[in-house]
Amino acid sequence: MTDRVALYLQDAHPLRDAIEYVQYAEANNFEAVWQAESRLVRDAIVPMAAFAATTTRIKIGSGVINNWTRNAAVIAATFLTLDDLAEDRIILGIGAWWDPLAAKVGIKRDKPLTAMREVVEVTRRLLARERVTFHGQFVHLDDVELDVVHGRKTPRNVPIYIGATGPQMMTLTGEIADGAVLNYLVSPKYNEAAVSQLEEGAKKVGKTIDQIDRPQLVVCSVDNDRKKALDGARKLVTQYLGQQPHIMKASGVSQELLDEIGRVLTWPATEEQILRAMELVPDDVVQMITASGTPDEVKRKVREYVASGATCPILYPLGPDVKLMIDTFANGYN
Repeated sequence: MTDRVALYLQDAHPLRDAIEYVQYAEANNFEAVWQAESRLVRDAIVPMAAFAATTTRIKIGSGVINNWTRNAAVIAATFLTLDDLAEDRIILGIGAWWDPLAAKVGIKRDKPLTAMREVVEVTRRLLARERVTFHGQFVHLDDVELDVVHGRKTPRNVPIYIGATGPQMMTLTGEIADGAVLNYLVSPKYNEAAVSQLEEGAKKVGKTIDQIDRPQLVVCSVDNDRKKALDGARKLVTQYLGQQPHIMKASGVSQELLDEIGRVLTWPATEEQILRAMELVPDDVVQMITASGTPDEVKRKVREYVASGATCPILYPLGPDVKLMIDTFANGYN
């Protein structure tokens, strides 16, 4: 069986170029493309629709929308519409969002586990074409169904994946979701706890870990010039070391390095501070939490993530040559 591999796109490329990359990935055996939606820069749904309309086989996932700014009924209607465009190829990836961005746009993220459970349950039932009455703490529906007048009235095959980070959300994901979108900029070792938490949740409802798909975002900077590849990832790594030191420590980054970077970077960091802090980040740290280097090196690193529990690497291309990255993984990572 061919190794599973997927493409991750944020907002680094013009949308028309992104469409071309997705078509190229489809032609080179990639299973899926996941479109980011996190910062207030690029909505996930419009690119997903563009990818769905211009491809024939590749799966298209949101990586990830949040469960706060669209209500459950609107989420269900949106993903039913995408499924109309690309039947059985759409994946609903959803996450709990993050502060301070959520707070800055007026969202108070109280009881995130309850909110996620309610949204996932109701969205799934609506996509199954049920008529739903539901009165929870966050979701309130009174005799609602997706009002399909024209077109397919059958239940829709739209799996739901949660982009979980914390242990409680990871356990909930194992219980209620079809899959987990595992985070990026972590070491393969970091996956051990995530897989254990997913398994704990799965057991609550009589599932096994093998029934929970576990695609993982992996930052990938590939170049035949090794130094260029590593430098291409170093800036992103440096910013993450400053913003998420607890995750970086759990991945094996030394407290000494984290302290050094913390003395240079403020929040929000200036470009000058980032460039200064980059000089402190050695190659081995870049390669610890990303797949960066020559084609052989990045494939070897991706194999580590898979060996640690990921079922499908979702490759986030850094650097200008996206097609080189796709070519590198056209026949898998072995």
